[in-house]
Amino acid sequence: MDESLNQDADPEIALDFAPRQIIEQAYRWAWLRRANVLCAALLLAMSLQMLAAISRKSITNDEIVHIPAGYYHLVVGNYQLNNEHPPLAKMWAALPLLFIQPVESKRTAEELDANFGEVTWSFHSRFWGENKSQFELISFWTRLMMIIATVGLGFLLFIYARELFGNVVALLAVAMFSLEPTLLAHGRIVHTDVPAELVYLLFFFALLKYVKTLSVKSALILGLISGIALITKFSMIVLLPVLTATAVGGIAFASRLDIDRKKLVLHCGLVLCLILLVINTAYRFQSPPIEPGDVKWVQTRSPEKFDQWMTFFKVGSKVLPTYYLFGQYNVMVHNRDGHAASLLGQYRSKGWWYYFPVAFSLKTTIPFLLLAIAGLAWALYQLLMKKDNRFVWLLIPFAIYCALSMSTHINIGIRHFLPAYSFLFIAAAVFLERLIQVKRVKYLGMGLVIVAFAGMSFEAIRTFPNYIPYMNQLAVGEPKWWYLSDSNVEWGDDAKELAAYLRAHGETEVDGAISAGWTTLAPYGITYHEIFPRPGVLIPETKYVAIGAGYLNGSTIAVSPDKNGKMLSEEERVNFLDSYRHRQPEVILGNSTYVYRVK
Repeated sequence: MDESLNQDADPEIALDFAPRQIIEQAYRWAWLRRANVLCAALLLAMSLQMLAAISRKSITNDEIVHIPAGYYHLVVGNYQLNNEHPPLAKMWAALPLLFIQPVESKRTAEELDANFGEVTWSFHSRFWGENKSQFELISFWTRLMMIIATVGLGFLLFIYARELFGNVVALLAVAMFSLEPTLLAHGRIVHTDVPAELVYLLFFFALLKYVKTLSVKSALILGLISGIALITKFSMIVLLPVLTATAVGGIAFASRLDIDRKKLVLHCGLVLCLILLVINTAYRFQSPPIEPGDVKWVQTRSPEKFDQWMTFFKVGSKVLPTYYLFGQYNVMVHNRDGHAASLLGQYRSKGWWYYFPVAFSLKTTIPFLLLAIAGLAWALYQLLMKKDNRFVWLLIPFAIYCALSMSTHINIGIRHFLPAYSFLFIAAAVFLERLIQVKRVKYLGMGLVIVAFAGMSFEAIRTFPNYIPYMNQLAVGEPKWWYLSDSNVEWGDDAKELAAYLRAHGETEVDGAISAGWTTLAPYGITYHEIFPRPGVLIPETKYVAIGAGYLNGSTIAVSPDKNGKMLSEEERVNFLDSYRHRQPEVILGNSTYVYRVK
């Protein structure tokens, strides 16, 4: 009877019923997984925002090097190019280029005896010149790959926070992550900074899983991820002491912890083998002799230890790729010699121990800054007074990267501090959740959450798409370039907007000092003349002069010796463009490029 009724039922009613059933099932599915769905929605909104930004912003100063280097890592296994950065993030970004097939520049005879810096410089200049017609296409697809990596970081942040503190904390952490200007700025850029944050967090997640299970599987995963971290950014070498301390502590106290010592030793061996395998695989198991130009480079930079370094490269290449070791050497030399930088009107090449705390205070939204401080204090209280060991997995990773950052002499972008951000997002989220849970201040806590996210959302909307030079309301009374320099205030991604402005005023040439101007303006039909004098080079007079905020600061200025070989003094160097500091620009593009009409 029922079957006949079903067979005779109105087909329109049946068809109408099926969609309702599907919708109800979808709703139930989404409701049961509402935390995951909300996380995905937040990250989708973040990715759409970054996609909108790359449609308006050109590539940055460092991307003009990283993109072609990544492509040539992939297609010919050339690791001399841009070797001061490991290959993984660059190769990931360059994957779409295998389908785009850009023009492949050939190595010139002059480069055979050149060092890695000279080869990288000449190579990337030719690459972009020969692929001018595909400039936008190459830029879009490589940056899209970085947006995918950033979304992956967001999901990992959610999983890590949920593992320790549950869904509410995880969602709050992802919400802050998706609104913070520094992540919105660098999440779309082809560089190693956001990938470094991803692998740093991933390492501690794998370590947490290993400590919980002590299984062969978790040891293998830990080894794999450790190797991946080490080919993502050279600063991730800080993870080796963490692994060593964990191994030594576990083996030394195995009996007290009721752990099989032999099993731990086996796991240590597996982790080490996987690290070596991953690094060698990334470099295609290549260990060629160092190029003659790079040998001269070592002789110039480390004359007193030249023989020791060459022995190190020769012996070390039996285990690790030559240019992996050489890249580590270049980072060490860079840190030893320092990097010209500026902080609060001061200039120094060896940096300040407090540089990153100050930069963080200026370049994060005020709500997140306050919540991060409160979250750290709360986490410390919970660990020390309540003996809640979950906070070990926030405070120890954060402390390790803080110590590394505050000891470095390379004080440039806040982007170098990104691996510490994930733990601050989670600490701040834990603090917010606690405020919501306390009955006496529940409504106050909920109000604080609303105000904090309203403030962060307002800053994200107000600043779009100019996130690279973002500074909060603490930076008052002085121009933004006075507080910080380098990629904190300008990184060359205003080229498209500058070109449009010049063309609208009938100009196709500009004198200036802007990051990557020699590469990024040409595809938009603008001829760029660097304003800094060089012997034998005539700088034509143009109607407009464009000065990047970093160059107005002065710390990044490099002026060639005059025809008599005389160099500028340090004071003359940093104040070379001082006259422009006191001029009124016709327009400021992207909050970072100052355009002056000079005739």
